[in-house]
This record gives sequence, structure tokens and C-alpha cells, in this order.
Amino acid sequence: MQLNKKVQAELLLVEDNLADIRLTREVLGVWSLPHRLSVARTGEEALTFLRREGVYSAKPAINLVLLDLNLPGKSGFELLGELKRDTKLRRIPVIVLTTSFMEDDVRKAYDLHANCYIVKPIDLVEFERVSKAIENFWLTVARLPERR
Repeated sequence: MQLNKKVQAELLLVEDNLADIRLTREVLGVWSLPHRLSVARTGEEALTFLRREGVYSAKPAINLVLLDLNLPGKSGFELLGELKRDTKLRRIPVIVLTTSFMEDDVRKAYDLHANCYIVKPIDLVEFERVSKAIENFWLTVARLPERR
């Protein structure tokens, strides 16, 4: 699926921190391409959302996941591993968006088949720059698989 100005991108932010959720909504708000950002605050909720089960059964298919590693309950690593083992979900690109600079976390995320690892910038201007780079690459340059 090649996203363009006519097709809305469906993104899922998996993040438990309310301040980070607000900040991410703000920086993605400057994107020029149409998109909708949904939020799951736990790994369990993210799986239910992505599988479109229960209260999420009418939700659209997700094109891109933004995943924090530090989640209550099921960790971001556990969620990532489950997503990449699931034949219906493993093709959804997962961008790890976290505060961890630890090399072990970077390696582990890529071992679990993360598509990208980004350390969340603390500076708002830098976070906006990073978010525009995500938009440019993942929504205009990369070709994403169709989701049903």
C-alpha cells in the first residue's frame, strides 16, 4: 500500500505516559499527510486493538505502530515479539520510540524484528524534526503492505 495525500494513514501509538501521548499528538499534528493516531496504553490493549477484537472490532487496520518499550504489564519487547510471531500482524512496521539509549535495548529490539529504533528527543523542535522524518519515510517513501 503506497500511502499518499488521498489515503489516510492509520497509526497506533503504544504508550502509557500521558505527557508523552500529548506530546506525540502535538508533533504529529504538523504532518501534512492525512493520518489518524489511535492510542493503546498497554501491550494487552495494543494486541486487542491490532487484532480488532472486542470494542476494537470496528476500528480500521493499522499501517504503522509507534511502540514505547516501557509499558505496564506486557513490556514493549514482549509485545514486539508477539506481533512479529503473529502471521496476521507481523508485516505491520513497528517503530520503537523510546527514551532508552541502552545498546542492549537497541539490539534486543532489532533481534525481535523492529523496523526502526528511535530514541525520543526531549527537545520539542527535535521531536518535530524526527516526526517529520517518520512521516516522510514511512508514509511517502516506503511502500507498506495492505492491511485488511
